Amino acid sequence: MDAELKLPANEQDEPKKKSGSLVAELYSLLHDFAYILVVVTILFVFAVRFVGVDGNSMFPTLHNRDYMLLASNFWNTNYEQGDIVVITVPGLFDSNPIVKRIIATEGMEVDIDFETGRVYVDGKVLDEPYIFEPTHLNYQLGMDYPLTVPKGSVFVMGDNRNHSTDSRYSPLGTVDTRRIMGKVFCLAMPGVDTDELGNITGGRDFSRIGPVK
Repeated sequence: MDAELKLPANEQDEPKKKSGSLVAELYSLLHDFAYILVVVTILFVFAVRFVGVDGNSMFPTLHNRDYMLLASNFWNTNYEQGDIVVITVPGLFDSNPIVKRIIATEGMEVDIDFETGRVYVDGKVLDEPYIFEPTHLNYQLGMDYPLTVPKGSVFVMGDNRNHSTDSRYSPLGTVDTRRIMGKVFCLAMPGVDTDELGNITGGRDFSRIGPVK
């Protein structure tokens, strides 16, 4: 009678070891993926937000359909003159967020000469290289000037001064800083090139990607 052939013990255990090793590796990958997902979720909910531009009120700094990264107000509530911010305005603009630039913060006095297009803050003319054209547009429902920005509020305007609904419009007026979603710090994806009225003039200019000032 032939002797029964048997594999060495270490060779019999090898498939089981490989199977166990594969399961352990998959479990480790799923575990790491879950942690990454949690971190990314926390990052984009509490630290950074991804928001699109709707309209041309910030032309030429931002174009319609640009996508921006915001430093969320969860971490940053110290807003300064010149910051570009995204604001929620319930009851206006179909309650959609709007993008504007902070012209003055609490306690500052704002005055606008609509004839010359000059904006004054605390009696000094602002140097505004970012605007498309001087500030000539006032509204029938406009604010009274000079005005002092209330505590906890900011005065905002779009860079496309004569095609922007902003703090010059009394139903909006000065904005409570609690309405600020965050500060824009980076253009992540450019929209197509347009003019100040939103007419398309070219394709996407990817060289615009980067810090926004």
